[in-house]
Amino acid sequence: MSACQEQPPIGRWPCPRWWAAVRSAFFLLYLALVTIPYSFVAIAVRPLPPMARYWIISRWAVVVSWGIRGILGIRWTFEGAHRIPDTPCVLLAKHQSALETIVLPAELVPMVFVFKKELLRIPFFGWGIGSCPMIPIDRGAGQDAVRQVITIGLERLRQGFYVILFPEGTRVAPGTTRRYKPGGAMLAVQAGVAVVPIAHNAGDVWPRNAFVRYPGRVHFIIGEPIPTEGKTAQAVIDEVQEWIETTMRARFPWQYDATAGISQGRSQPKRDGEDTLLEASTR
Repeated sequence: MSACQEQPPIGRWPCPRWWAAVRSAFFLLYLALVTIPYSFVAIAVRPLPPMARYWIISRWAVVVSWGIRGILGIRWTFEGAHRIPDTPCVLLAKHQSALETIVLPAELVPMVFVFKKELLRIPFFGWGIGSCPMIPIDRGAGQDAVRQVITIGLERLRQGFYVILFPEGTRVAPGTTRRYKPGGAMLAVQAGVAVVPIAHNAGDVWPRNAFVRYPGRVHFIIGEPIPTEGKTAQAVIDEVQEWIETTMRARFPWQYDATAGISQGRSQPKRDGEDTLLEASTR
């Protein structure tokens, strides 16, 4: 795959679009070959305890991450992973692509996502995620959806899982920000656990709803835990938003440069639009 020239370590690397498209097609084939048989493994382990079941099913993310590295040429690094507490807490992350929903559970602590129940209807993938101890919500339930996140989230924390949510509620284009919803902060406040913010630039290499993924390096920055004791959920989410958005602008400024469009030798293309979903993962 030498047609792509490796450039700076963070962000998208120069690569002909046709070659990136070829690699993306091979990756989708690889993804299908992994997901279809693994869905039957997920069904088979449903009787196991939650943590054992999670460990087996989450190996899917590990195997898929091999394809992301080897076929798509995407690399990732972590800064501050040691800041994640040894005991379960709530992780609140920027959400720019599907990449972070694969890489984070493959590389870090055992974590569960919030996802829309509609995903359970997807053949093979839905069977797998339905067997994993996650947090399914009905996105049309309004405030009931928030209560579902808190109720099931408290149970997952007690079971030893970290809970990760995307407070903007959906994948956002690089350089944009949506209102941060307080659902994840509400869960942390009620559970009496810290919140850990995460910033990254995954949208540079994996645009939302795009077929073509590009080689490059994604850098995940993990912030210091934010205590929740004695704070309101709104105060907590305000701290999270301030840290994530400040970090994004400081460390990935090209995503916010609407005039130059080029940073560190990388051309930053237009991104796709977004849809809305209450803090739900859409792998």
